[in-house]
Amino acid sequence: MIEWEETETGVRAFDRTKTGVTIDAPDWKSGGETQEIEPPVDELVPGYASELTFPPSLVNITEVETGEQYKHGNDTKPLELPDGEYLANIHGNVKTYLRFSGSASIRKTDDFESLIVDFHEWIPITFGFRSHHNVPLDTITIPPTTEGLATAISYASSSQKATGPDRSYPTLRGHPPQFEVGNELHIPDPVRAEKKDVGIELRVPDDFRTLFVTAPLAYYLQADVVVEERDAPVLSAPEVNFTYVFSPLPSYQHEVADMLRRLFFLDCLVRNEGPYCWELAELDLLDEIDIDAKATYEATPAEQLVTYDLVDFDHIDDGLPDWHLAMYVEPSLENVSSLPYLLANLSLIYLPESSNLQKNELLDVSLGDFYRGNPQAEPSKPRAVSADSPYRTTNSVTSVDRVMPELHRGRVHGWLADGVPIDVFKVEPSAYENRFKYLEESEGDIDVTLILNDETMEDEHEDVADIYLDRSENLPIDVTVREHLTCTELAEVLETPSDFVHYIGHCEKSGLRCTNGTLPVSSITESNVQTFFLNACGSYYEGMELIRKGSVAGAVTFNKVLNKQAGKVGVSFARLLINGFSIQRALQIARRRIMMNKDYAVVGDGTHQLTQCGTVFPTIGRLTKVNGCKFKLSYSSIAERMHGGYYQPFLKEDNKMYLNGHDAVFTLDQAELKSFLTRAKIPIVYDGELYWSSKLESLL
Repeated sequence: MIEWEETETGVRAFDRTKTGVTIDAPDWKSGGETQEIEPPVDELVPGYASELTFPPSLVNITEVETGEQYKHGNDTKPLELPDGEYLANIHGNVKTYLRFSGSASIRKTDDFESLIVDFHEWIPITFGFRSHHNVPLDTITIPPTTEGLATAISYASSSQKATGPDRSYPTLRGHPPQFEVGNELHIPDPVRAEKKDVGIELRVPDDFRTLFVTAPLAYYLQADVVVEERDAPVLSAPEVNFTYVFSPLPSYQHEVADMLRRLFFLDCLVRNEGPYCWELAELDLLDEIDIDAKATYEATPAEQLVTYDLVDFDHIDDGLPDWHLAMYVEPSLENVSSLPYLLANLSLIYLPESSNLQKNELLDVSLGDFYRGNPQAEPSKPRAVSADSPYRTTNSVTSVDRVMPELHRGRVHGWLADGVPIDVFKVEPSAYENRFKYLEESEGDIDVTLILNDETMEDEHEDVADIYLDRSENLPIDVTVREHLTCTELAEVLETPSDFVHYIGHCEKSGLRCTNGTLPVSSITESNVQTFFLNACGSYYEGMELIRKGSVAGAVTFNKVLNKQAGKVGVSFARLLINGFSIQRALQIARRRIMMNKDYAVVGDGTHQLTQCGTVFPTIGRLTKVNGCKFKLSYSSIAERMHGGYYQPFLKEDNKMYLNGHDAVFTLDQAELKSFLTRAKIPIVYDGELYWSSKLESLL
């Protein structure tokens, strides 16, 4: 669903997640005839303009009558379009199409801040807007049996808008229908109608463990899933006489993950033979394997499966990204309802395994992360906070017994099972279901509430407030600062609809500390706070209770944290989160600034984003000095919900696109680096510290 409004200087379109695009057009006037736009859109907006200014974006342009293609990516030089009938596909936080007749000049400003479309005269145009954020439209009801779950998984792919390699585009996969356990099977008619028959099936052993692990591959392949008495799963495509026999569990979970990764990334390369093509940096890998990309793109899904199986994928494995997201899921009936949300993110699913975590082991892994993030640090002289620094508590704190999870392939990890592991976000089914409550209620600005309940923490409070207020200059963010709240006042904040609450204060066994006592979250009626950060000692259980009461995700601590270290994490987390990083990625990056980084974790859906990112996908750089005047810049974009998308670093002289999750590496001299840092507006790790690019530019 998309809404739009006229601004003082043009048009703004936004969806229910409060993600939007602002288009400047000084002489804009709405109205006139609506021109046809063939791709599916949520909203059409006709009007008149002579010039449009967009955020920096990649653009595909098609001459409607001849089909001739034009592209504008990293170039700052104008692209001149002769007279014609055009449809422009503009890649941004909201998918934007532009239909117009005539000639036009398309260029980016030298600082890459804007994309300008100049029509040379006042002409009629039509915008088409589509949200990147999908919601389930239907619900599949299944009996509490393995056959019922197999049926639901088989129909999950009904949301996909394409078969073959184009299914790797995140915008063409859609959100699977919801799963609900009931007395009998019910598949809505629209779901039945949209189910693709691709001639691929997965026959698996008759148990829930195998079905949960199978679900992502079956969903992506649009395969039919059948349970039967057998020892190991079999993937087959009868029409092409293809059969692949897997090993039984536990080996199966690794084999199915490897196969999904192989199929997905080969699709990402082959799809470039279709209508949506760019100069992918990874495209050269096709030259290293024996595959006819054009013939494969045009083949049936079953024929593609045979082709991919014959490829020596190991030969190109290192040149492709690792998988973005791994979930460790207890295969129970209670977790069946969560499967569509995991499939929507194209997460791998593993069986959860963990071991007891000893105190010294926790210290070792924390320091290991800290020093890996800071190669210049001396292990014998750690940058610890002095022993007499005050803790973020006054009385007893509820500590949490943590375990060491056995983690597998994936850059981000989530845990939907018993136990409290480190290095993962801890989720329960209600977190996914809560998200849609906020979509239904969403309207107006992004509401951020900053709470200071202890005057000794004013430095963090002031820095964080400045960060939120700075970001509000670019996004519709309404920032409210509250101080020294009573229990009643804090309960009212948590029960009032808002997008984010950042609590700075104390947490004790009895709850969050207020001026007249402590507030246990269990005492509030419901939580209407979408996301939160409880930057206080031992706030894990209060955070989990917020999820159970209605929140989607938040950051918490496991035990006592020192004020100075908590402040450092809080400030970094605030800036990353408000600039479009998911809650898990924001905390992953922020907590590595301190030695005891395992004291922080995310509860709820860690893939959740509070705001949109200025570069569509959140990116981070890592900078090292090569010699006196050269620097190595590693640049990466990760988006847990847009796997299969691509990004461009906007470095001059580089017009290539990179798959999300793949590091782009450049060697720059000091002048080139400073030029990049001036316009990049991203976080960069340099010399073990986390900087925002504009700050780092002033230090080099």
